[in-house]
Amino acid sequence: MATKKTQYLNLNLLFVLIGTLFYAKPINSQNQDSVTIRKLYDYYLTQSKTYSNLEALCLKIGGRISGSQQAANAVVWAKRAMYAAGADTVFLQPCMVPHWVRGAKEECYFVTKSNQMMSLNCIALGSSVGTGEKGVKAKVIEVNNFEELEKLGEKTIKGNIVFYNVFFDQSKIRTGNAYGEAVKYRGKGASMAAKFGAIASVVRSMTSVADDEAHTGNMGYDTSISKTKIPAIAISYKGADLLHNALLSEKNIELFIQTNCQTLPDVLSYNVVGQITGKQKPNEYIITGGHLDSWDNGQGAHDDGSGVVQSIEILAAFKALGIQPKHSIRAVAFMNEENGLAGGMAYAQWAKDHKEKHIAALETDAGGYTPRGFGVDTAMGLYKQVLQWKPLFQAYFIDRIEQGGGGADISALEKQGVPCIGFEPDTQRYFDIHHTAADTFDKINKRELNLGAAAIGALLYLIDSHN
Repeated sequence: MATKKTQYLNLNLLFVLIGTLFYAKPINSQNQDSVTIRKLYDYYLTQSKTYSNLEALCLKIGGRISGSQQAANAVVWAKRAMYAAGADTVFLQPCMVPHWVRGAKEECYFVTKSNQMMSLNCIALGSSVGTGEKGVKAKVIEVNNFEELEKLGEKTIKGNIVFYNVFFDQSKIRTGNAYGEAVKYRGKGASMAAKFGAIASVVRSMTSVADDEAHTGNMGYDTSISKTKIPAIAISYKGADLLHNALLSEKNIELFIQTNCQTLPDVLSYNVVGQITGKQKPNEYIITGGHLDSWDNGQGAHDDGSGVVQSIEILAAFKALGIQPKHSIRAVAFMNEENGLAGGMAYAQWAKDHKEKHIAALETDAGGYTPRGFGVDTAMGLYKQVLQWKPLFQAYFIDRIEQGGGGADISALEKQGVPCIGFEPDTQRYFDIHHTAADTFDKINKRELNLGAAAIGALLYLIDSHN
């Protein structure tokens, strides 16, 4: 007969065995996840074609504004690149996109009292009407916000050119927050100025760096504010300083602007979708994407060629490492993010029409800089799940898993209830070159680009494995 001490020891042993069985699966799973993530990082840092793919996209095709021949060439390139990466299937999703053409180089200058001509580096804003061959010339009225514009009213504004001298808030740690505050003057500044009779609108470039690069970007005409469409341009940071300082001493400066842009009929284009079909749940989808179009004045390297090649490479990584996903994994090269979001809306409509179930959608559209983390939706418990994996990422200096995420191209999916994720690299340098001629391949650091791609690949692997 066993003693009480022996019975006690046996009971403790039983509890230990039960505990071991209970915790074995999570511990083993976490160890396996750690091993697989290490393999993914090794692949991305030593074998991936992310960098060479981006080189081809930027140097062989270049700027890819929607509706252009370069954008059409990029569709063909993306389809080939996805098949080369190992996609089981690649298909095109049609969408009608705007066809805005910049035309000849813009011109902007003013003449001082001493008869000195001061040229300002300028660029037409996307979707703007042109001035015509003769250009426009009028007195400049500087304002710092819409409230000042309203206060001045038609009496002061009519027949003149409005200059929105709005700076990035340098106190913002996240540069995207400063951009978000300033960009409304680019977006609806022309309509607000036209409301009071202005003949053109000028904005300080959307950047915090004091250089002479002019930053383009899309604007829109809000006919509920004004039915009149007036030309809209951005001038460089240094150009804006020059104009502002001149206005301090000369109140009646006249600015000359000539732009040659026009909007042509819409053009048929496509999203490019590459897929690895899931083994267990092939009709459930996890996607990562970036936008294939870019502005015409640069090569679209950071915005958003980097996001496109990072997304394509997940197909190659899974194939190379023999990872057979449970769900279908898609890489999506969206068309027309910069001036219309036709591609994002087309993808969401496709998903709805085909009754596709999406487990998660990630967008990478903040440049190819050093990865910092992810912004994750709380929908369907995704944020809580991803937060549990934070220790797995810390070895790779990914320390930020925050609530709220997504991207412009997947915003239509988010409205359908799909949990969305925004990849967050370091953005301190992003708005230095955003929408400029300086957004070129030589600004890309290969290691940073691959580290970002690896972080995205690791997260999608975890979401697939644990759902």
